[in-house]
Amino acid sequence: MKSWRITVLGVCVLMVAGTATIAAITGSSHDFSSKTWGTGEICQPCHTPHDADMTVLGAPLWNHEVTTSVFTLYSSPTFGGTATIGQPTGTSKLCLSCHDGTVALDNYGGFLGGTTFISNPFGTDLADSHPISFTYDSALATSDGGLFDPATANSGLGGTIEADLLYAGRVECSSCHDVHDDAGLASLLVMSNSGSALCLTCHDK
Repeated sequence: MKSWRITVLGVCVLMVAGTATIAAITGSSHDFSSKTWGTGEICQPCHTPHDADMTVLGAPLWNHEVTTSVFTLYSSPTFGGTATIGQPTGTSKLCLSCHDGTVALDNYGGFLGGTTFISNPFGTDLADSHPISFTYDSALATSDGGLFDPATANSGLGGTIEADLLYAGRVECSSCHDVHDDAGLASLLVMSNSGSALCLTCHDK
């Protein structure tokens, strides 16, 4: 009986482990291990266990050159309430350190002479993209009138919007996109946007 239980437990563990590895950075668009400009490692272009850059908020053991671009920011009469959009911060600045197209993909580990740049970069004009790096709190939800209160509204990921989708209380690129592709969805989304579900997590429409 004990042997049978151990066997079943082992199978269950393997099934769970297998499921967990299906949706992961391995094999995703952020798996750079096969790139000619890489070293064969998945994590190294972004992270390092030693001599990391800890100057950017939300950058765990960061290993890539950080963009110094000044961006043209989103502006629209529909962007109301108390929020103020500032220059990209935290995790958004890390994303843009490849995606703005001004920093080479192979500029990491202290090397700054890279020659490989991302295809189809955003550039430095973010005026036509969803606003990032602004505080999304209860006060904004109240003053805007078209947003759910992030402190109480369900994120669809097990907690509140504030707990699961905001970074230091701010909307960032990683509020909608998961760099490590844990959900295994197109465009590295944190959840399915079928029926605009991701959009409607925050927008009360």
